[in-house]
Amino acid sequence: MTHLASKSALVGTAVLCLLAAPAHAAPAGALPKPDPDGLEDVLRTALEQGAPGAMARIDDHGSVTRAAVGVADRGSGRTISNADRFRIGSVTKTFSAVVLMQLADEGRLRLDASVDHYLPGLLPDRTITVRQVLGHRSGLYDYTNDMFANAVPGFEAVRSRVFTYRGLVERSLRHRRTNAPGTAYAYSNTNFVVAGMLIEKLTGHSVRTEYRTRIIKPLKLRDTFYVHPDKKIPGRHADGYLTPDKAGAALVDATDQTMSWAQSAGAVISSTRDLNTFLSALLGGRLMSPAQLGRMERMMPVNSTQSYGLGLRSRHLSCGVSVYGHTGAVQGYYTYAFATKDGRRSLTALANVSNNGRVLRTMLGTLESAFCGRKTKEVRPTAVPGTRR
Repeated sequence: MTHLASKSALVGTAVLCLLAAPAHAAPAGALPKPDPDGLEDVLRTALEQGAPGAMARIDDHGSVTRAAVGVADRGSGRTISNADRFRIGSVTKTFSAVVLMQLADEGRLRLDASVDHYLPGLLPDRTITVRQVLGHRSGLYDYTNDMFANAVPGFEAVRSRVFTYRGLVERSLRHRRTNAPGTAYAYSNTNFVVAGMLIEKLTGHSVRTEYRTRIIKPLKLRDTFYVHPDKKIPGRHADGYLTPDKAGAALVDATDQTMSWAQSAGAVISSTRDLNTFLSALLGGRLMSPAQLGRMERMMPVNSTQSYGLGLRSRHLSCGVSVYGHTGAVQGYYTYAFATKDGRRSLTALANVSNNGRVLRTMLGTLESAFCGRKTKEVRPTAVPGTRR
C-alpha cells in the first residue's frame, strides 16, 4: 500500500493538455519529478471555468503532494480538502473488473466464455463474452444515453429511484446494438451492469460485500464505500454540482442520490488517498495473479491518446509515458485516477462539478503535471468523452 509522508512544496508551471504521441510504460523512477505548482494552476483554471472546488493528490515513492482550491460546499463555503470523500463514477468499473479477474484466478470464471453461460437468457446474442463486456466491445447500447439526454430533468427523474440490474439491461436492449460483438470499442455502462450481475451470480453475494471483502478491507481503504441505494455520502465529503444544459442557469446540488442508475458501473464513494492506494496495489500486482493483470492491461486503441483493456484505461502523455487507471463522471463530480504501470506514482484529481466540458478537458492537465513534470509542452486540449465516462 501507498506510504504517506510530508506534504511537498508547490513549485512550477501549469499544463492543461495532452500530446498525441506514441507512448511506452516507464517506471516511476524514470519519470520527471511532478510539477506541484502546475497541478495547482490546473485546479485554479477549473475553478475559473465553473467548478466550485478542485483537488488532487500525488503519491510518489512514499512522498505525498496535495493541492486543493475552492469550496466543498457552496452553502457553507467550507474549503475543499483531500480529506473529503466523493462519488468516483466510472472508476467503479475498475473495482468491478478486479473482482471478476480474481474470480478468474479462482477458476470460477472464464473470460472467453459467453455471458449466457453464466446468466442464461439475459442477452439475446449468446456469443457476447465476458472479455468483450469488460473491454466495452460487446456492442450493448448504453442506456444512459437516453436517460440523461437532458442533464437536469434526466437526473431529477432518477436521483431517488431504485433500479434492478435486469431493468437497466432491459433499457439497453430496447435499442439496436452499436456493433457486432468483438468488432469495435463502444463505451457503455450496460457492460458493467452485466459485470455486477456476474459478480453476484458467481459469488452469491452483493457487489457491496465483494468490494469490501476483496478490495476495501485488505487495502484498508477507510474512505471507500458502496452504499447503494442509500442517498447520502457518509462522513466528511465534497458536495457535487451539476451544470444545467441551459447556459447561465444555476448549478444543481446533485450530492444526494441513490446512484441506482449506475450501481456496479459507477456507485462507489472514495477519496484521493484511497484511489491512489487502490491503483498502486492493482498495478503493483497485489490484487490478482500476474497472468490476470496482464490480461487486464492488454490494451486496444480507442484513439490517438487512449486505449482500453479490461475495466482499465490507459492514457498516453506528452512525455512518452502511458499511465493506467480510469476516469469517472457522475452528476456533480469529475474524477481522474491514474498511476504508472508499476504503480509507484499515482494521481487522483477531482472537480466537484459535471456536465461542463471545459472543466473535464482542463482536468486532464493534472496527469501531465503529475507524470511529465514542468517541462511539458503546452498543446491544444485533446477531445475527451462526454459525461458519465
